[in-house]
Amino acid sequence: MSKSISYESDQTRSVWRHYLTLTKPKVVALMLLTALVGMCLAVPGALPVQHSILGMVGIGLMASSAAAFNHLIDRRIDAIMARTHRRPLPSGDIVPWRVAVFAFCLGVSGFSLLFIGVNALTAWLTLASLLGYAVVYTLYLKRATPQNIVIAGIAGAMPPLLGWTAVTGELHSHAWLLVMIIFIWTPPHFWALAIHRRDDYAKADIPMLPVTHGIEYTKTSILLYTILLALVCLLPVLVGMSGVVYWVGSTILSLGFIGYAWKLKYNANEKTAMETFKFSIYHLMLLFLIILADHYIA
Repeated sequence: MSKSISYESDQTRSVWRHYLTLTKPKVVALMLLTALVGMCLAVPGALPVQHSILGMVGIGLMASSAAAFNHLIDRRIDAIMARTHRRPLPSGDIVPWRVAVFAFCLGVSGFSLLFIGVNALTAWLTLASLLGYAVVYTLYLKRATPQNIVIAGIAGAMPPLLGWTAVTGELHSHAWLLVMIIFIWTPPHFWALAIHRRDDYAKADIPMLPVTHGIEYTKTSILLYTILLALVCLLPVLVGMSGVVYWVGSTILSLGFIGYAWKLKYNANEKTAMETFKFSIYHLMLLFLIILADHYIA
């Protein structure tokens, strides 16, 4: 009997791990960090408790829904690629209709929470982001153009704006600056991974930039984007949104990203693309933590 109970318990934990995988928790966590920073920068004092908590939960639920829909739509491609063939759907751990129901319930719950408990503006903007990522990018752009991640990057860049509107109910130019930073950050971040997984994307017939234009062209694009990103990261200082702490921190991070991109272009080895990709994640995370620290220090 005890062995049977233990087996059932292990099965239950395994199923929940599969569902957790569908939500891409690490990606959602980074998105929620940027949303929280958007909230904090939007108000001079303490955050409004209800709107902050419900906003974070609602945004998180809808981001998780978009991730699950991405798994569902991309399941045939995922089965072909080495990086993704062990995901719950291609491995057969979960059947598609259950993922569809799971994703739909997450989305409806998140939208309802935002609409009723926060404000309609945040609810509709978050829904637009969900549709932009799960439908426009995953279903169409990803398969249609090598500029897919550039065009669709706006959907993934929205969390700071969503956090801002959750606590203020208003759109603000400063929030759009945060969106712009993530929008420009996304292509070099993703293209570094695409270089590392070029053969996978070619095998799956996905027109990522390294597949359609070659690796050297993509490396040049990454380098140019990191330089552009460094300039965009200075905009919060120029408009008086941030001070010296952010200026110094963002400059160091920008130089680091440019350094990795330079190495990728001119002195790369087989690990450089993934090293650049990993650094880009720390770059964004630390950048938003620094702008948050600057906000409270100043």
